[in-house]
Amino acid sequence: MIFENTKQFAKQLDSEDKLNKYRDEFIFPKVNDKKVIYFTGNSLGLQPKRTRAYVDEVMDDWANLAVQGHFYAEKPWWDYHERLVKPLGKIMGAIPSEITVMNTLTVNLHLMMVSFYRPTKKRYKIICEEKAFPSDQYMFQSQVNFHGYNADDALVEIKRRDGEHNIRTEDVLAKIKEVGDELALVLIGGVNYYTGQVFDMKTITAAGHEAGAIVGWDLAHAAGNVKLELHDWNIDFASWCSYKYMNSGPGNASGCFVHEKHHNNPDLPRFAGWWGHNKERRFKMEQLFDPAPGAEGWQISNIPILSLAPYLASLEMFDEIGMEAIMEKRDKITSYLEYILHEIDKEVKGGFEIITPTNPNERGCQLSVFLHGQGRSLFDYLMKNGVITDWREPNVIRFAPAPLYCSFEDMYNFGQILKSGIKEVSE
Repeated sequence: MIFENTKQFAKQLDSEDKLNKYRDEFIFPKVNDKKVIYFTGNSLGLQPKRTRAYVDEVMDDWANLAVQGHFYAEKPWWDYHERLVKPLGKIMGAIPSEITVMNTLTVNLHLMMVSFYRPTKKRYKIICEEKAFPSDQYMFQSQVNFHGYNADDALVEIKRRDGEHNIRTEDVLAKIKEVGDELALVLIGGVNYYTGQVFDMKTITAAGHEAGAIVGWDLAHAAGNVKLELHDWNIDFASWCSYKYMNSGPGNASGCFVHEKHHNNPDLPRFAGWWGHNKERRFKMEQLFDPAPGAEGWQISNIPILSLAPYLASLEMFDEIGMEAIMEKRDKITSYLEYILHEIDKEVKGGFEIITPTNPNERGCQLSVFLHGQGRSLFDYLMKNGVITDWREPNVIRFAPAPLYCSFEDMYNFGQILKSGIKEVSE
């Protein structure tokens, strides 16, 4: 499509957008009494209006039923999490038994490491990407230290080539082959939080398995954003947070995937808890742990119902729409944002560089822009003028036009604010 940098053209795109009506399903903060242009769905999604009713339902059940809400609420609490499994399976490309919802992202990754990072004297190394999210870096370091290894030796980072912003798939594959029979685990962020690069998860997973390693993925920036086929790609395990593109609320519950090939492996260790015990026998209070079938057998604690209610509200919206429609708009609105950025750069010589891949198959709903000129002052200008975006050191602004609530007119209006900001901070 040939784009135009005009308000009329942007409005025309909105009139043709089948998802545009969902914009009214969300609550927008305001700056100067105007709805913001919200680009930080990659950190925290906006609140869906329908969320409050789901939370109020739980609060009412708690008030009226107290402990009996576990079994007699309209959505009984003891199996509340099971309502999230089917819609999540569609988003993640998994069969229902491979999905559960519990804890938070890094907690779940640590729990997955208990089962899937089983280092030996020979095979103990972990491959991860350079500039992984800090929480992942801390997790890797603490895990290898816990097992008695030196992080400088056990952690192998895939690096970017000099002068390049993104990691080449061929370099990941070469590193897997190089580490070879010393490789215990490949664990990479499916979408790099800093650049927005989407990794070729299918190809990398196959290469890791060929080397004899386990392969897992941190899908914090991928869930609800990019196409995922976790079951068919034969991924061993994965975890993700729910509060970014899936709009479940700050710090909310995490999702977890364990491939069905591992479900009945009695030799696979795990940290056990009451809620992971066989559901049919859970209230018999048996002494010996009998894991529930599937990913549920990795659960430990009672499910946080008040956290799951907002997640269920959002997932039912995703189920109404379908990931294909979401990704179709994602590609179009991200490409339009990319076009607007280039147009403004030509008009005012902004001196910025988009470091996210240009190929739509290698990115999701995020464009990371490296500022060679204005720096933090431009970010501050945008925030003061109603563009809510994200600053990352040393000099990058991340823009994520989430397709459920961002409009094409937002992209045009942002371009005009950006142009004014560049002019002001350059004077």
